Amino acid sequence: MKVVAIVQARMCSSRLPKKVMKVIVGKTVIQLLLDRLSLSKSLDEIVVATSTESSDDVLVEHLKENGFKYFRGSESDVLSRYMGAAEAFNADVVVRITGDCPLVDSSIVDLCVEKFCASGCDYLSNTDPPTFPDGLDVEVFSISALRAAFAGATAIFDREHVTPFLRTESRFVREKVHFTVDNSAKRWTIDEHSDFEVIQNVFEHFSPRVDFSWLEVLELQESNPKIFFLNSDLKRNEGDSMGSGQKLWRRAKQVIPGGNMLLSKRSEMFLPDYWPAYFSKAKGCRVWDLDGNEFIDMSIMGIGTNILGYGDDEVDDAVRSVVSNGNMSTLNCPEEVYLAERLVELHPWADMVRFARSGGEANSIAIRIARAAVKKSKVAICGYHGWHDWYLAANLGDERNLAGHLLPGLEPNGVPEELRGTVLPFVYNDFDGLEYLVRKNDVGVIKMEVSRNFGPAHGFLEKVRELATQRGIVLIFDECTSGFRQSFGGMHKVYGVEPDMAMFGKAMGNGYAITAVIGRREIMESAQTSFISSTFWTERIGPVAALKTLEVMERTKSWEVVTNIGISVASRWSALAQKYGILISLSGIKALPAFSFNSAKALEYKTLLTQEMLARGFLASTSFYASVAHTPELVERYFENLDEVFKIIKKCEDGFDVMTLLRGPVAHSSFKRLN
Repeated sequence: MKVVAIVQARMCSSRLPKKVMKVIVGKTVIQLLLDRLSLSKSLDEIVVATSTESSDDVLVEHLKENGFKYFRGSESDVLSRYMGAAEAFNADVVVRITGDCPLVDSSIVDLCVEKFCASGCDYLSNTDPPTFPDGLDVEVFSISALRAAFAGATAIFDREHVTPFLRTESRFVREKVHFTVDNSAKRWTIDEHSDFEVIQNVFEHFSPRVDFSWLEVLELQESNPKIFFLNSDLKRNEGDSMGSGQKLWRRAKQVIPGGNMLLSKRSEMFLPDYWPAYFSKAKGCRVWDLDGNEFIDMSIMGIGTNILGYGDDEVDDAVRSVVSNGNMSTLNCPEEVYLAERLVELHPWADMVRFARSGGEANSIAIRIARAAVKKSKVAICGYHGWHDWYLAANLGDERNLAGHLLPGLEPNGVPEELRGTVLPFVYNDFDGLEYLVRKNDVGVIKMEVSRNFGPAHGFLEKVRELATQRGIVLIFDECTSGFRQSFGGMHKVYGVEPDMAMFGKAMGNGYAITAVIGRREIMESAQTSFISSTFWTERIGPVAALKTLEVMERTKSWEVVTNIGISVASRWSALAQKYGILISLSGIKALPAFSFNSAKALEYKTLLTQEMLARGFLASTSFYASVAHTPELVERYFENLDEVFKIIKKCEDGFDVMTLLRGPVAHSSFKRLN
């Protein structure tokens, strides 16, 4: 019988791309693996099975240059790749090795092949259950068994992972190889960057030798465990249960601080280890992940950017016309003038507008202009207003100052100490507290959200307006979140209180980047006394998207639609909680309702809700951003499934341990550094 080792390897690894070509002690990972595997006495041939994708051309050239044999096949259907390689090299017995295991040991390979041949079985492995360290996995199977799997396996998982069909179908005779001591918790494979560092440590320790045995490595780990600490938190075969999104999220955290650009979209804020993390397509209120799974978004809808739903045809068509005609040039786009006029028309108290592309930018622009107008630096704030130095300065000296305005744990590292005392938080609806703050400090600007978690007490906004007028303070309403949700324009129109300045963002462009600062002429013209300028504030897509979004909003009265949906959802949350005797608290404006569990295990329940709803095809948490795409039918499906989840939570309230139901860690509730 001809025994052929087939090593599967490719450059586009989900979690650590190009890992097989990373260099350790002067050789690539794949070279080290093949050199060690060539020490086997039972193998007649060794073949690397890679894909036909152009990304793997460099790997093939490397194999050619070093005299290694290879076969190219399907990237995703690895089972067919194995079948092709086995037939191309006339294998009677196949030994499966993965390219991320450079510590593969020839003695273990020989032991497995010897037992396979002696037993006459169809399939043999040393992983059922595993007793060797992760990274020394060996599977041996006959060509006839491989052909049967190739013909019979239809599930994507079975085709991608080659041997699940052989391991589960009753028709196959299986054998096992075990070690006398269970070392399966040890991790000697390369899936993450920390894995690579561990393997690098091992080879550097034994260099220039590459023929050391796995028992020598075991002895090294016992005598010098620090070398192996870096990847000790990773689980064996974790990748088999991870989706493409979570694998990419792991990669992202190696090259992007925190993993992404927005705290609210971190996987850890929803379902650590299992949140899909990335999307391939979005339409209406449906989202498809990188594996093609479809979800109904009953969560934050792009952090509130899509009142009309994802991919609104009219808005997207308007944007496509811009792309065709050019998005940028030396000249200015006329649409910014049209949009400025439209916003002033909707807010007659305002006279002038400046544009940006993010809410944080708009907030910073507004503060710069207001400070320039009043020639004072101190700002009283209430609510969340972005990440810039001027705002985070509120936490200088006491990191709890902003805890009630967004998230606890926001550290002001990198914010100049000289800004201490320039930003003074006050509590919403506490007019006496604000008045005291203004009287005690030389406050020049009051900046606040019109409403966030609840509405204003009777007369509160009116008193704030009067206080600002009496003392010559610039009153700014941050409507980046609330704007265009409960009225056609700022939410302050609902309460009949006019500020001196206001900012809009999020929903105004239905997913395209555009924010605006509007204000009274005598204040806005102070922008000319400072320097406020940016290249990409002049691009054309944002204003065009906003103009079309406003047009569709006005025609459909979207603010009425999303407000009614939000009211209905909040009401049904309350009814569901009452049905099961679960205590919850509602918060948020009508179009953006939220709830929290009144329990010491609130965060665990929130995580469980997200986990269970994800399994049922919903992106869901305890916050809901309504859009016109949330049809009654979809909302009904959501509550049918949420009913089942509340039933589970009720059992936990009655004494069942919620932690036994969670597949992974509890979601974060505050800002935390991510490793």
